[in-house]
Amino acid sequence: MTISRTPSRPLPPYRAILAVDAKDFTKLPASAHEDTSVAIKSVVGSAMRDAGLEADWVEPFFFGDTGDGFAVGLPTRILPFLIDPFPVLLQDRLAQRRNEHPGEVALRLRVSLHVGPLPVDSAAPSSTGNGAARNDTHRLLDADVIKEALRDVSPEIALVAMIISERVYDDVVRGRYAGLHPDNFVPVTARVAGKSFDQPAWLHLPAQPGRPFESDPTKTADPANHTATIPSSPFLSTNYGQVAQINHGGMHQGEGATG
Repeated sequence: MTISRTPSRPLPPYRAILAVDAKDFTKLPASAHEDTSVAIKSVVGSAMRDAGLEADWVEPFFFGDTGDGFAVGLPTRILPFLIDPFPVLLQDRLAQRRNEHPGEVALRLRVSLHVGPLPVDSAAPSSTGNGAARNDTHRLLDADVIKEALRDVSPEIALVAMIISERVYDDVVRGRYAGLHPDNFVPVTARVAGKSFDQPAWLHLPAQPGRPFESDPTKTADPANHTATIPSSPFLSTNYGQVAQINHGGMHQGEGATG
């Protein structure tokens, strides 16, 4: 019996993929887009530096600017620090920016974190690192549930919402590599309107730790319960664009450290 098969191929190394975008970016006047785009990278870079991750931030595996945010490839070894303390430091930096710009609409960011095999080319970091893992990172960022979470909490409280894949949760949070206790995350189902994407994920608001979105307040927190979901709201936010390959001039885009 002949078995139909194709030649095997090497599996690319696993990368941590961090994606960020700004809430209501498309509602800003066109004249504010460039300054806001620069501000996003500035506050994230400051939070990375505060978390001791500057060396990995300035020389990533890849970097794709989306205008309202970006996706960046980083070493897997820093995944615990991207979960804690990076999000709370980002919240602090955004709060500082809000206080320095009274009267302006507060900059609020969604963050997604995933891990998976991605090829990279150190000679072309702005056009490399493409694959299913990166696509899924953007789907997590576009999920209705993270948009609703940030929308439903006052901008005086929450400036950051983070969603992580189940793989990251299992390996890094439940594995207790990250400093945050698993009860700081809420199990959700990540769905994107108009896309065939439906995956379990975990939600965290650094300014509102614990389980603020648990649909059943009588249920005991159980990080092993991967079936719990949060009902989706019928109100959907603006769809955000896919990653664009635009060079980020302020960043040295050489090969990142080994994951």
